Amino acid sequence: MNLEKQAYAPICEALERFKRKRVVPFDVPGHKRGRGNPELTRLLGAECVGLDVNSMKPLDNLCNPVSVIAQAEELTADAFGAAHAFLMVGGTTSAVQAMVLSVCKSGDKIILPRNVHKSVLNALILCGAVPVYVNLRIHPVIGVALGMEVEALEEAIKANPDAKAVLINNPTYYGICSNLKALTELAHRHGLKVLCDEAHGTQLYFGENLPMSGMAAGVDMAAISMHKSGGSLTQSSVLLIGPNMNQGHVRQIINLTQTTSASYLLLSSLDLSRRNLALRGKECFREVVRMAEYAREEINSIGGYYAYGKELVDGQSVYDFDVTKLCIYTKSIGLTGIEVYDLLRDEYDIQIEFGDIGNIMAYISIGDRIRDIERLVGALEDIKRLYQSDAGELAYVDSVLPEVACSPQQSFYARKETLPIRKTAGRVCGEFVMCYPPGIPILAPGELITDEIIDHILYAREKGCSLQGAADPVVDHLQVLV
Repeated sequence: MNLEKQAYAPICEALERFKRKRVVPFDVPGHKRGRGNPELTRLLGAECVGLDVNSMKPLDNLCNPVSVIAQAEELTADAFGAAHAFLMVGGTTSAVQAMVLSVCKSGDKIILPRNVHKSVLNALILCGAVPVYVNLRIHPVIGVALGMEVEALEEAIKANPDAKAVLINNPTYYGICSNLKALTELAHRHGLKVLCDEAHGTQLYFGENLPMSGMAAGVDMAAISMHKSGGSLTQSSVLLIGPNMNQGHVRQIINLTQTTSASYLLLSSLDLSRRNLALRGKECFREVVRMAEYAREEINSIGGYYAYGKELVDGQSVYDFDVTKLCIYTKSIGLTGIEVYDLLRDEYDIQIEFGDIGNIMAYISIGDRIRDIERLVGALEDIKRLYQSDAGELAYVDSVLPEVACSPQQSFYARKETLPIRKTAGRVCGEFVMCYPPGIPILAPGELITDEIIDHILYAREKGCSLQGAADPVVDHLQVLV
């Protein structure tokens, strides 16, 4: 990485030059630097609204960058160690879908774990590719799916020698990392492209003593949520490619779905965040690790809770663990993760990232402070004292592995009927059902519905999980194939 070059922020510098010229706007957006919407200007500030501008020659164009955006992408590639980088303004959802659409077409097989984000399965609906799921072990205590084992991938490849690609989470939402380098080398030996969902992995590229990043492992494509742990604005992400991908083809794929009206607020935030991490990333993430480990130690000292970490590593299904992820198992105090999540928000004014059936996650990033960690620890201690009950038998979000009956695209567009959820066992699902966050489907189009899955959905709803994806917003009914 060239640190001297990384000090530049070409998009931001172009915006500064543009602002000084006081150009009269006869283009979009129609608020005309905020003058046409004073309420919006008061909410966001004149500086912010004034930089919400349209693509023009001095500011380049994201669909076909040739100047400042192209320079920012080159700097991003250098910072992340990639052959090329694409700035994305449709979130990591658009980056993940661009990865899949770049390597798969209708009928192609793609090998992946079942605990992928919904954006992956949505991409399969769009292109018609067929998922081949690698079975993952479930941790016997915390109930989350673990990493992809090398032997399991090898079995999947042998059973599906015509597969085109493999997709790997690095890390998972819960901090679990697979042996990414060994998986990548295995896939490449068999001629498969390797796609890496690193929505939660920005820190792997800039921190020290953290799990291996996708580009370091030699993957072909990696989707990075800069807005999650990298400090950029929500919805801004990066798509990285290795030397064996055709840059022009990937740009064409991105332009199939990405907006032609890219937000310069998002682009400039990516530009500045890349510069910040390139110049100060090691220092920033060293502090993130320190805070997360401190929080883990303090929460475990309360008793009842289990803030898990490196002790999960076994060299196989948990090859490594991202210690910046503060995930806490709550079952032992008799509360689901979503119940603790709601209590923290409603009673203690603490908003954490998510709560599922068995766990909560507090996202620790470059903007956190120790005093906020201490407030979280104190609230968890209080919740245990006030609300602890018998642990009982709680279901786990990731323990459900549905059987695939037909492709996501085929089932999504098939003729369907709507039935009460209790009457759908044995039928093929025609829609998604998921708790969001984390956005890992409990059911996806084309999967067989079972009584166990129905029980799981209704239990999650009863405990307060936000169920999404189904046409019926309260999921009293499901759409099934006729």
